[in-house]
Amino acid sequence: MLLMVSLSCGVAGESRGDDRPNVLFIAVDDLNHWVGYLGRNAQTITPNIDRLAARGVRFTRSYCAAPVCNPSRAAVLSGMRPSTTGVYDNNNDWRTAIPADLTLPTAFRKAGYHVAGAGKIYHEAYARRSEWDDYLANPGKDPLPTGDTGVGGIKFAPLDCKDEDLREWKIVQYGLDELGKAHDRPFFLAIGLHKPHMPWNVPKKYYDRHPLDSIQLPPHRGDDLADVPPAGVKMARPEGDHKAMLDSGRWKEAVQGYLAAISYCDAMIGRLLDGLDRSAYGKNTIVVFWGDHGWHLGEKQHWRKFALWEEATRAPLIWVVPGVTRAGSVCDRTVDFMSIYPTLTTLCGLPVPSHVEGTSLVPLLKDPGTPWDRPALTTYRHKNHAVRSEGWRYIRYENGDEELYDETSDPYEWTNLAADPAYASRKAELARSMPVSNHADIGPAREKGVAKGASAAAAAK
Repeated sequence: MLLMVSLSCGVAGESRGDDRPNVLFIAVDDLNHWVGYLGRNAQTITPNIDRLAARGVRFTRSYCAAPVCNPSRAAVLSGMRPSTTGVYDNNNDWRTAIPADLTLPTAFRKAGYHVAGAGKIYHEAYARRSEWDDYLANPGKDPLPTGDTGVGGIKFAPLDCKDEDLREWKIVQYGLDELGKAHDRPFFLAIGLHKPHMPWNVPKKYYDRHPLDSIQLPPHRGDDLADVPPAGVKMARPEGDHKAMLDSGRWKEAVQGYLAAISYCDAMIGRLLDGLDRSAYGKNTIVVFWGDHGWHLGEKQHWRKFALWEEATRAPLIWVVPGVTRAGSVCDRTVDFMSIYPTLTTLCGLPVPSHVEGTSLVPLLKDPGTPWDRPALTTYRHKNHAVRSEGWRYIRYENGDEELYDETSDPYEWTNLAADPAYASRKAELARSMPVSNHADIGPAREKGVAKGASAAAAAK
């Protein structure tokens, strides 16, 4: 299979001797499943993400390793789950738990790739530039709105500015500049977009694409938390963001802001795809597109990520692999993003390091209908896990509280079946995919820049 990738991906006229495929690694922050091709929200406008999806394999059931920026990205880029590293939250300095020689960028550097990046790839509170040959030093800051800025911690406002005034423009421009260069060896190019992370402050024209009088709220029920156990209600925090939003009467405005931020993100993806198509590398570049986790906008009386339900854990995953994927392919198998590391290394002929916990998706990229019995696993903080199969979601919290949802008949997870003895065997089956060992939380960051690597190094051995 690797030989097929190598032989089928060469670019006509390219003089470099190494014909291994390049990688364009696109990460998007806080992008849930409100993208056109997934059909979860008909109001979203994502023509560029949709055209990327149409070029290869789009996964309809793809889930994050953790519903938080820092642990999600640390897991994808290290190949190790939060339960292995102890990196569970945004206050954990992942560098103290994950040695540089275990990461995905390092694997490609060791293999002779030029490794470059821009934007948010790791959680940028803890940067480790030693893993990269080159990285955009400073994309700048976004302009601030004048006047109202949202509701409490949910920040949104239209901006009187141009697309190029936001840092996303500069992040994408870095990618375009890299694609315009003559590379004498294959490259791994990582582009990380911040939007639709809050604040949802984007040029007004993107708000205008989603008129407020046409905004529909996401499906929700006022009694949705009635059958959710205390641990789940605690994560939902209905008296926090949701109460503030209800009291403000501005729920639809917040939805408009999120949709506008997605539309701006989509426009930047369009610029990047156009640049790839114009470049010498369009026929020899693997594209993987993923969102680091989902986002709630009032479902289950919850806002943001930080939970284990469908809205917080599902995010887009698209693969375009010349010579392997077929345009317009749809894969309904359930996967999680721990698969990204081993899939990329396998496709590019690199050895899969022994510490990597995910499973390569190459069989599904070749044939999306391939039998697949591996559910997705998402972890939020210590010993709180959700297992998602094609038909079910089972959540078990650290204190033993449980939730079980039939995703076929109940896609918005309104009826918790965990207490029904008729489903005891179903819970037991799904529970087998939960971690046996759960590393303690490594604790809050204390000394930035110190890379001890103790927990992950031990796990790797």
